[in-house]
Amino acid sequence: MAKRTTPAGKRGRSIAKSPKVAASELKTLLDFVRYAVSRFTEAKLVFAHGTTDPVAEAAFLVCETLHLHPDQFDQFAGARVTAHEGGKILDLIERRIATRKPAAYLVNKIYMRGLPFYVDERTIVPRSFIGELLDSHFGGDEEGGSLVDDPLSVVTVLDLCTGSGCLAILASRSFPNADIDAVDISKDALAVAARNVRDYGLEDRLTLHQGDLFEPLQGRRYDLIISNPPYVDALGMASLPRECRAEPKLAFAGGADGLDIVRRILNEAPRHLSVEGGLLCEIGRGREVLEAAYPQLPLLWLDTEDSEGEVFWIGATDLSSV
Repeated sequence: MAKRTTPAGKRGRSIAKSPKVAASELKTLLDFVRYAVSRFTEAKLVFAHGTTDPVAEAAFLVCETLHLHPDQFDQFAGARVTAHEGGKILDLIERRIATRKPAAYLVNKIYMRGLPFYVDERTIVPRSFIGELLDSHFGGDEEGGSLVDDPLSVVTVLDLCTGSGCLAILASRSFPNADIDAVDISKDALAVAARNVRDYGLEDRLTLHQGDLFEPLQGRRYDLIISNPPYVDALGMASLPRECRAEPKLAFAGGADGLDIVRRILNEAPRHLSVEGGLLCEIGRGREVLEAAYPQLPLLWLDTEDSEGEVFWIGATDLSSV
């Protein structure tokens, strides 16, 4: 990718020349994390893009600069950082503060379920809870209880509003016999997804489609539909933090109450599910609005380590009443 020559880019370079501290004053990975946490807290950054607090984000940026997986931080926390490495870390810390861009955009990477995915400004930074639910509720003998009798029996999966393609790729691991379709209305987002599909060697199993929800699928039916659609309501859109405003607006805006796209998915999904199929959909904090709009639907709400009542499951048979 060509280097940017915008004024913002120039500001980023000037910041790098005069960091708040010299790299030589900080010695270990932990020193740099502690410094970053102080700077991030002072700057009142927002964390909602794969990391939930300044400590996790600082560790993520330090590890990415040093080409370490986040899980390796504890192993190397006391290791010394070279002056050259330290300068790069400090530059990244200052860029995060000056631009307010999500950290994932600065390093072109995000991790979901421990797996790395490429991201840039063409797509939303993935942070769906569905990845965790694929592990906890679709394996057959999990503590949370399986929602399918046998993951090997799932042979068709659809990921709506796929963005970077990360959920479709995670689904390929949960359902090893499945052919997967992934749809997004954004050509730019699909270009990012295509890169991730290539990186994981899934070209033969995972097909990307550009279009509006089910429109490009020509009546196909699926054993499982997953979706993390746009669901931010008008009030939320008006108050998005600066970090989120760096992401594509199309990936957020869900209409006045946040459920415009979700309603369409519920109304159209019955025509695209197999008899024993089901829909797994993330809607953020719209549970009360959705339940009021569809009181006849027996929605099963699935919680994760960091969420409660933000993802629902419903079987094809129960959806027939929509």
